[in-house]
Amino acid sequence: MRLVLSLLFLAKKQKKSLEEKIDLIQQGDLTLQNELIDSYRPFIAKTVSSVCKRYIYESDDEFSIGLIAFNEAIQKYSSDKGKSLISFSEVLIKRRVIDYIRSQPKYKSLSFDIGHPNDQINRESTSIDAMLSIENYKKKTDEELRREEILQFTRVIQQFDLSLKDLLEHSPKHEDARKNAMVVAKILAENEQLKNILLNKRRLPIKQLENYVSISRKTIERNRKYIISISLILIGDYVYLKDYIKGVLET
Repeated sequence: MRLVLSLLFLAKKQKKSLEEKIDLIQQGDLTLQNELIDSYRPFIAKTVSSVCKRYIYESDDEFSIGLIAFNEAIQKYSSDKGKSLISFSEVLIKRRVIDYIRSQPKYKSLSFDIGHPNDQINRESTSIDAMLSIENYKKKTDEELRREEILQFTRVIQQFDLSLKDLLEHSPKHEDARKNAMVVAKILAENEQLKNILLNKRRLPIKQLENYVSISRKTIERNRKYIISISLILIGDYVYLKDYIKGVLET
């Protein structure tokens, strides 16, 4: 129930989805493009830093490579591929930075010499600053990324004639019932045959599921909408929503 209420609340707060912004940018909206890139600068710095094994400042060449790669990701991104912009751009940024590193003589390896003791102190100080900066970025962007996930998820369940309102109305009322429904969804998501039926025929393979679970057909049918929704979360690229499901299954 908490998951469904969170989905409804965050979806209402979002004014314009990230995908809508990307569509406009790909159509030539340079102002929106610059605004989007600027808002993701901390993410770009974090991603590039993870490759270089040191904190990267915006004045560094490596950051410029990451910036160009992120812009490339915006131009090439398509929600049809099933990944979020964050996942897609992170891979592309890392690839471009690695290509740059390999072309530079200064990068003989990613294990740098410690050098003078003062350099070590400065490096440790910089590392602390980097950690604080990354943590601050994470706090500021988590809500936006959750909203992005929820909007993407909303569009997916619409293909199955479902809505967030349906989830609220059909979410199992008791904790044990919700957990059992999630177990069924997990089995479906991990079984290639069952998953293909769900995705290709847009229906829950209830008859086939009976061979894998001890839950009655009547119970599966009663929780059909909820099971479909949880299955789609497990199948898709939903980092935040999967964390919630994982917490419920482990309790």
